[in-house]
Amino acid sequence: MSETYKGSCFCGEVEIEVSGAPVVMGYCHCDDCKSWLAAPMSAFTLWPPENVRVTKGEAKVSTFSKSKEADRKYCANCGGAVMSDHPSMGLTDVFAILLQGFAFEPAMHVHYGKKAVSIADGLPKFRDLPTDFGGSGDLLTD
Repeated sequence: MSETYKGSCFCGEVEIEVSGAPVVMGYCHCDDCKSWLAAPMSAFTLWPPENVRVTKGEAKVSTFSKSKEADRKYCANCGGAVMSDHPSMGLTDVFAILLQGFAFEPAMHVHYGKKAVSIADGLPKFRDLPTDFGGSGDLLTD
C-alpha cells in the first residue's frame, strides 16, 4: 500500500490528497511562483496527475493561467493556493507545505537564475530547468 498525504487550502474548504511518491521535489525561483505565492521561492512536489485528487470542495477550486506553463489552482472562497498543473511536463505541483506529515526532501533548485535570495545548501542549482523537464540543464553556483 502506498503512502497517502492530505492537505487543504487556507480556510479548509478545499481538501486534497496525494498518494505514492512525487517524481521530484525542490525549490522554484521563477518569477511566476514568487509572484503567485508572494514569497522568494516555492517548495514544490511534482506528482503524476493521477496521484492527486481533490477530496472535498471541488466546486470551490478555481484556476488561473498566466502562461501555458502552469494552471494554478486555488480556493475561490479564501484564495489559498492549492496546486498547479504543468501541462508541458504532464505533472501536478502540490505545494509541499500543505501536505500534513510529508517529509519534504528537495533534490534541486530550478529557475535559480531568477533567484531573490541565495541558498547555500549544496543542492544543484539550475539556471532554468533540468533537460528532463524541458530546460537547458545549465547549472549555477551558490
